[in-house]
Amino acid sequence: MDLAHEEEPINDLEADEMERQPLGDTPLRERHVYRTQYQGMVRQKAYIFDGCGNFYNKEWDLAEGRGNEFCWYHVELPKGNEKLAQSAQYLISVLCPPLKLQDILSLVSNGPFCGHVDGALVFRVNSPGPPSSEFTFRIAARVTENSVITVSLGRVPRLGFSQIGQSLLSEIPRVESPSPGSEQKEGAGIVIREHVLEFLLTMNHSEEADNPVPKSVSNLVVHIVDTHVDHLQDVLTKLEMDLDSVELQLDKGGFALKKQMLDDRRFPKMHLDLQRLLQVIAHGEQVFPRVKEKCSSKHWFASEDINSLEELIGRLRRLKDNVGFIANRVTAIQAGLDSWQAEQINRKLYYLSFLSIVFLPLSIITGVFGMNVGGVPWTGQNAPELRDGFRNVMMLCLAMLLLVLLCFCFPALYSRVAAWQRIRAVGRSWSLNRKSFLQRTVQNGAVQDRGGYLRI
Repeated sequence: MDLAHEEEPINDLEADEMERQPLGDTPLRERHVYRTQYQGMVRQKAYIFDGCGNFYNKEWDLAEGRGNEFCWYHVELPKGNEKLAQSAQYLISVLCPPLKLQDILSLVSNGPFCGHVDGALVFRVNSPGPPSSEFTFRIAARVTENSVITVSLGRVPRLGFSQIGQSLLSEIPRVESPSPGSEQKEGAGIVIREHVLEFLLTMNHSEEADNPVPKSVSNLVVHIVDTHVDHLQDVLTKLEMDLDSVELQLDKGGFALKKQMLDDRRFPKMHLDLQRLLQVIAHGEQVFPRVKEKCSSKHWFASEDINSLEELIGRLRRLKDNVGFIANRVTAIQAGLDSWQAEQINRKLYYLSFLSIVFLPLSIITGVFGMNVGGVPWTGQNAPELRDGFRNVMMLCLAMLLLVLLCFCFPALYSRVAAWQRIRAVGRSWSLNRKSFLQRTVQNGAVQDRGGYLRI
């Protein structure tokens, strides 16, 4: 549906009937509205809550609620290789008007932020990493008394709302029969396959259908922060499970597997991902306490939700500690691989040293007897003018050998000479101090003999 065209005026009753379509009469999935300029690039969700635990789909008009009603507009930016300016253009296309440029910049910029922009509370936790990375998180919100506008990079699990009938967790599961010809009982439940179970085990929360419907804007803000922390926990849990499987492979694997992991730089990349995740958590530690502080002064923000924000902040700190533990594990595994690689290099150097021990004497012999000089033994070169050539070359080689040995021994000789000079200097200073002490003692004795008076 194109939102740019003008519509005929309608009365308030017809508008309420259009906006308040209950989920029982609409499809189970949310209705998405796209602008024509970036059709298919930006996903949008629009809800209206009546304040009594019910919610409805609504048009994307960015209007605020009336009375106890409040609206929520959510934009999902594509998780691709777009630049930050391209993301800003997406938001301008779907949020302007009524939002201004300063609102768009406060929502899409990188880094942590919490403050009031044009009378609305705006906070964001946007990491500056590449948008296509799994460890780049961006969530921003603009909160007023009767409306909330959020922007996220990609899909955030459990952020939206849907009917309870859609929840997979509310179904009765059963195990798939190993034999295809066996009979299954009707009504016994749905089959949960192994890959679905592996995906569900990485989740630390329920599905969208199990989300409690917020009754106020403060409930919705807590829900947004909670889903963000859940998203971080999901990514960290998946990374920890991958690390466990890699450790198991290393215990069972051999030379080829370890060599492949070193070539792929598996653990340095994992450590870099952990640092990006730690940066996002640090941004949350900066922003969410300020959000709690600013929301505590709002009359429409409930005190129970202030306590919920405090619990989420504590959970975020515990998540930071868990990231530190996993980073230490990755560092220890990488250190083990580095020591294994050093051991392999030392073994190869040992083999090379053994070969050099074998062939070094042979090379010396062939070099000596292969010299193009006269007087080489057992060659029959007995001419008087050539007889001293071999002897002169051997004396030159001996002089060069003595010079090289002197160069190697010079640091040890220099240290011994320097130590001897220091000892001699200390002994000389001690003797001088002893003589001066004796002289002072004799003079003091003479003064005492004269009754304590000195001669002027």
